[in-house]
Amino acid sequence: MTITSDSKPPPSVYEVLRAHGLPMGLLPKGVTKFEIDEGGRFQVHLDQACNAKFESELHYDRNVSGTLSYGRIGALSGISAQELFLWFPVKGIRVDVPSSGIIYFDVGVVYKQFSLSLFETPPDCTAATADVDGSRLIVDAVSKSNSGKLRYGLDQEQHYGRGFV
Repeated sequence: MTITSDSKPPPSVYEVLRAHGLPMGLLPKGVTKFEIDEGGRFQVHLDQACNAKFESELHYDRNVSGTLSYGRIGALSGISAQELFLWFPVKGIRVDVPSSGIIYFDVGVVYKQFSLSLFETPPDCTAATADVDGSRLIVDAVSKSNSGKLRYGLDQEQHYGRGFV
């Protein structure tokens, strides 16, 4: 006797991304849990914090969350992008016109653009290193500050060493 069920398993996070006009490779392999509500608010849990290499490196915290709508993720937390040895929090991701082949990452001060083809498949992710968090804290402080004084202090520290300012 064969027993069949009409209930389907819930879609994976990768299937949900594709259904919203986004590439599957925005999130790495290693997703252990995925939740999404009716408003598009989602949470993804990874087995560990990790880094993946594209044109630049992306860091994924163990928990990633945001709000999903067609062609975009807003209110994003848990992903950082490396630029010139510093880590910037990714606040949002969008694909304006899929045929353009370009995806945009909002890192606060600018939008970084990448080729959509980089994100076709979920990347392998390697365990995150400790220096990611230290440099990300500095970038968070600078990006949240409207004061040139903090930037000046960080510049002086790099040129003259700690304790100068």
